[in-house]
This record gives sequence, C-alpha cells and structure tokens, in this order.
Amino acid sequence: MTLPDQRFRVLSGDITAITADAIVNAANSGLAGGGGVDGAIHRAAGPGLLEACRTLRATTLPDGLPTGAAVATGAGNLPARYVFHTVGPVWRGGKHDEADLLARCVRSCFRLIDEHPEVTTIHFPAIATGVYGFPKELAFPILDREIRAALADRAAVHAAIVLFSRADAERYHALCR
Repeated sequence: MTLPDQRFRVLSGDITAITADAIVNAANSGLAGGGGVDGAIHRAAGPGLLEACRTLRATTLPDGLPTGAAVATGAGNLPARYVFHTVGPVWRGGKHDEADLLARCVRSCFRLIDEHPEVTTIHFPAIATGVYGFPKELAFPILDREIRAALADRAAVHAAIVLFSRADAERYHALCR
C-alpha cells in the first residue's frame, strides 16, 4: 500500500523525545512500567503515568490489559497528549497466533484514534521486539502493513515508527520498502 512519505515515516531516536499527539507504549499487561520502551516512557512521563495506569487496573482492568488490546492515558511530562498502551505478544516460535496478536496491537491503537479524533499524529515503537523476543524480520513487515492499512482509512492521521537505533531503521527500510 503506497502512502506519501509525509503520512508515514520511519525515524530513529528516542520515542519519548519526539512530539506527537499519541505515542504507543509497548506495555506489560499489568501496566506497571518495566524495561525497554515501557520503562523509558514511564520515566520520561513522570509518576502521573504510573498513577493513571494503577487507576485503570483498579477500575476497568483488574485482570490486566490483554495482549493485542490498547488503552489510553494522559502523557504526563511527555511531548504528547496521550500514551496508548498496548501489550504485544511474547514470541513462542510463531505457533501461538503471535503475528495476529501483533497486528491487533496496531489496530487497537488506531481504534483509540477513532475514539480521540483530536489525535492526528501517532508514533509507534517496534512492539514486542525487545524482551518479548518477537523477531524483527517478522515484526517489522507486520507493523508496516498494519500501520499503512490503518492510515489508508484515516486521511487526517500521520504516523511514524520510531526505532531506537539507526541500524534498526535501516533494517526496517530494507524489509519493508
């Protein structure tokens, strides 16, 4: 699916430092912060983000956020309005619907945009490719396909995938362009 470069970009850098209406957090189901992107987002957002997550757990998500689902909170000290938390699948060899669950993460985040029409820019990390072990060579094309498909239905929305390293951004381009 072809989209103009200004609607979908691949960036390298720190997702917590780039301005967007919403950034996606590769969260754990407990919404408790953690390592990798999740920890970086919680540290940069400040304690209010963890408090918002605890409130969600206490009120609407007592069993945690299911894999593939997404939920919105405020963004605290981040240069964003919202954090869209989504739980990627733990890689178990590709035999447990991991690809579909990863695709659901993206679709769930775009459903949140439909609920928050003021969001016109969204930035994604490489969901599930860190400690959850989803192979990047499999994850990147799924993320690319799902983001592009969602953007095709939302003419006013711009998206980026923000990869921490330049090497990962180059790898993404090689796999997806």
